Order: sequence, then structure tokens, then C-alpha cells
Amino acid sequence: MSQHVVVDGSNLATEGRTHPSLAQLNEAVLAYMAEHPDALITVVVDATFGHRIDPKEVSAFDEGVSNNELVAPPAGAVGRGDAFVLSIADKVNATVISNDSYQEFHGQYKWLFDEGRLVGGKPVPHIGWVFVNRLPVRGPLSRKSVAEVKRKAAGGKAAAATVRVGSPEASQPMPVPKGPPPGRRGRATADANGEAAVEKVPSKRNAKAPKAATANGAAKPAVNDLLSFITFVERHPVGTSVNAIVDHYSSHGAYVRIDDSLVGYVPLRLMADPPPRSAREFMKVGESVTLVVDSFRPTKRSVDLATPGLGSAPVIAEVKVKPVKKTTAKRPAKKPAGSKETARRSPRKPPAAAPAPVVEKPAPAKKPQGALAKLGLRRRRPAD
Repeated sequence: MSQHVVVDGSNLATEGRTHPSLAQLNEAVLAYMAEHPDALITVVVDATFGHRIDPKEVSAFDEGVSNNELVAPPAGAVGRGDAFVLSIADKVNATVISNDSYQEFHGQYKWLFDEGRLVGGKPVPHIGWVFVNRLPVRGPLSRKSVAEVKRKAAGGKAAAATVRVGSPEASQPMPVPKGPPPGRRGRATADANGEAAVEKVPSKRNAKAPKAATANGAAKPAVNDLLSFITFVERHPVGTSVNAIVDHYSSHGAYVRIDDSLVGYVPLRLMADPPPRSAREFMKVGESVTLVVDSFRPTKRSVDLATPGLGSAPVIAEVKVKPVKKTTAKRPAKKPAGSKETARRSPRKPPAAAPAPVVEKPAPAKKPQGALAKLGLRRRRPAD
């Protein structure tokens, strides 16, 4: 019996590229047919495939769709091309050729984890396309999909149960508490009259929530400490090589720890060329890696790192800052008195004050001669 194979054409046509290539998809399909000549192959592409390929390949694409060599999902299909590929494979029990993990459908199609149901392929230089069996990669979307399926199943079982078990009091509404629980918003006390009273206690709900824990138990810091960030920027300019340990993953990269005092970020675009689909494919938690400082974000106090050879910054040697010795300023030696320098610095003597003007006093008025004669008096001469 011939084996049925469903090819995720959009995935293989974009492998290692930014835009899909119809020529690359044709090479992949021909290579698989050469290894499995008895396989029944169905190639599925998404609805936007014809608009994203090279304009020179549009005519060949339209011809392939007319000859039923390429199949596209109907317009407005939920889940787009991925859901269409998996629905076909589920209907005919076929093998899927794709490098995608289809995490959104792990709860719906559990057969994806069966051996031989998912095959990956990549072009190898000087060799051609190589195909190997693979297992889907689990992640946040996978756990969400499985949990949603379980929740729907549990809801259906609860709706099917029509017989209530328990006493009639169990069907009554829940009683309303008269006061808050102890240790939270209030604490029951007794007043002077013996009546119950509620003592207000500060609520802990407004307290700062603890930071989320990573896979290895360490806390995820929101931003780096200001002093640690400034010290790192001063000692590690852009292009400096650093040793770091992978701490945890994110949706578009990974966080690493540098000297247990600073957290850096490595985006997928700076990990490899072409970028990996997830950070798990490139580095493992707890692994020691050598990275290069690519850029800083002072507003977020974050450091972007890159694999050596990637990024815009050239690699330079690590800069070691030497401690600066404190020096005391020497005072100039005093010069002996009487030197020219001292004479120059000595204060000048003020100019001599101008002599005050002499004011002549008027001479006393002379008595008129002959005043005694006019009075009829004469001076007597002393006797000899």
C-alpha cells in the first residue's frame, strides 16, 4: 500500500529564506520523491503564497494550481494553511513533511507525537535535501492548547451530569460572611461593651508581587540594578566579548546572566543566520556561552548581546579599567623676600597727599596814630 504524504509547502519554501521560493519547494518535493517513489504526495500552500513569491514564478504557480499540483486552503479558513495541512493528514492518516511544530494543535492532534508522523527536511550544501523523522517541540502554546482541550472535555462531562448528590442544604446559596477573614483585611476583636468589632489590618494584596521564578528557580528581574548597569557600561563598551550563562527563554530570544550581577538579552536575530525558530534550538538553560555586547538601552537598563560575528558592533578585546591613584597638588615654593617676584606682588604705596592750601589770616587793624593826642593824654616816660 502506498504511503500518503502531505507537504507543508509554505514551510519548506521559506526554509532558510525570508520570502518563499517556488523553485526551492520544487527541489524539496523532487528529492523526497526520489527517495520514496511509491509515496502519494499532496503539496499544500497557504492562501498568500502566490503574493509572496518572486513575480517571475507567479505564472508557474498559477499553472501548478490549475493542474492540482498545489493545493491552497479556502479563503477565510480558520487556522490558515497549518490547520488545512493537519486536517488532510488526519483524514488519510498521512505523514506530514514540515519543520513546524504546530504547537497550537497539540491538544487536537495527539498523533503528531507518534513516531514517523512528522518529518523534517533541510537543504545541505553540496549534498541536497536531507529528510529525518522529528518530534514537535513543546512550548507555551502547546500547553495552552492541551489545557483548553481538557477544559472543554471536563465541561462536557459536567453538563452531562444531571443528578445532584448531597443534602438539600448544599443546593442553597453560599452564606455571606459578616466580616473579613482574620489576618487579611481585619481581625475580630471585642469592644468595651463586649460586642464584636473588626479591627482594620493593612491588606497585603497591594504589596509588591514576588517576581516570577525561572526554570532553575532564580527570579526574573524586571530591570537591572542601576549601579550594576552603569558599572557594566563603563567597563564593557559595545563590541566587548563577555562570558554568560543562559538563564531562561522568552518568546523572541533568551536571557543570560553575566557575573551573577547583570542580566542580558539575546534576541533570535542575533543568535544565528538564519535566525532559529526558538532559542531552545540554539542554546540550553545553564549553558555557558561567549557573546558580544551589541547595544544598550538606558531607559530600560538592558543590554543586548549577540553571537560573535553577528550584530553591528565589531568585536574588541575586553577593556580593563585601572584604578586611578589619588594625587595631591603641590604648592609652589616660597621665594626669598626682596626678590623681583615679591616686589611685583607687594602692594604699592599710595601716592603722597597734596599739601593743604594755606589760608592767610587777615592782619589786625592798626590803631590810628595820634589817638592819644586826640584824647589829650600823653604817655609818661618812666623816671630815670
